[in-house]
Amino acid sequence: MSSPIVISGIGLWTPAESISNEELVESYNAYADHFNTANATAIAAGELEAKPYSSVEFIEKASGIKSRFAYQKAGILDIDRMRPLIPERPDDALSDQAEMALNAARPALAAAGKTAADIDAVIVSCAYTQRSYPAIAIEVQDALGIRGFGFDMLVACSAATFGLHRAYEMVAAGTARCVLVINPELTSPQVNYTDRDSHFIFGDVATATVVEKADTASNSATRFEILSTRALTAYSNNIRSNFGYVSRANDVDPFAGDKLFHQEGRKVFKEVCPLAATHITEHLQAHDLTPENVKRWWLHQANINMNLLIAKKLLGRDASAEEAPIVLDRYANTASAGSLIALNLHHQDLHSGDYGLLCSFGAGYSIGSLLLRKV
Repeated sequence: MSSPIVISGIGLWTPAESISNEELVESYNAYADHFNTANATAIAAGELEAKPYSSVEFIEKASGIKSRFAYQKAGILDIDRMRPLIPERPDDALSDQAEMALNAARPALAAAGKTAADIDAVIVSCAYTQRSYPAIAIEVQDALGIRGFGFDMLVACSAATFGLHRAYEMVAAGTARCVLVINPELTSPQVNYTDRDSHFIFGDVATATVVEKADTASNSATRFEILSTRALTAYSNNIRSNFGYVSRANDVDPFAGDKLFHQEGRKVFKEVCPLAATHITEHLQAHDLTPENVKRWWLHQANINMNLLIAKKLLGRDASAEEAPIVLDRYANTASAGSLIALNLHHQDLHSGDYGLLCSFGAGYSIGSLLLRKV
């Protein structure tokens, strides 16, 4: 009988700097004042729309977010800049995203009791990579001294779960004994901090996971058997980020709002919630399980109202904070890393045999889930 495939180690890196809603609102409203005053004539003539004001109450009601972490806080709150100030590094220096990745990878490897010699493949899977090539994963592989191979993959907010799917399949197929999956979510450069409806949504973070067969796993403290994976994509324009290398050939403003992250939030909420609930239900049914059998739900952390509704659709009642932990109040939406943050922070109380479900949902649309059982 083939050995089960397990998550044997997890890691989380949180940036040192954070930004509260109060700080963000003060900065945005000062920017809106400046914009409205400078463009008063055009606004009065109907040629421009005035910038609406933001508030802490608006942000928390719309999202449940109270603060977010920033890789570089400098520049974000400066009304003459409104974007992070991240100095460019030379080609022979470690990239920002590789640095983030290493900060999460090292504790994940330590938790799994692994060294570089034990890892065959590195996957860096996230919403954005800071360059096209060489792959961030290969840079991380080199920095850690890992032989084998590495590659990047982008699946927006489902990048982490889809990356874990690939790791699971590689170990199952025997093309890798042990895979390191890393999610360095450097989202702040793609946030339009001058847009009232999206300036508060994202935060920066990095997570990492080690996947291998149970018979090679040496640490049981954080070990979860991956019972199965499930994925779904359905094309939608309701969440977009348009900036890319072709932008310079389009002769467009790379800082224009439609080139940065933007979404039709109400449509996303209305369409994704039932899609995710159905996806999860069908995943459980494939194992003759019901939502009541699941001890812990590590759901994507985009919006508290989405999480509450999806959990209620599944359980027929409100989920408790222990059943479906929320981390977005402190971390905000961290793209694909949210459900992995929840796993990192909320797994220690589970017992052998307990079921947990890790699930992402986001742009694409894309939905990815893993059914886990505590070993």
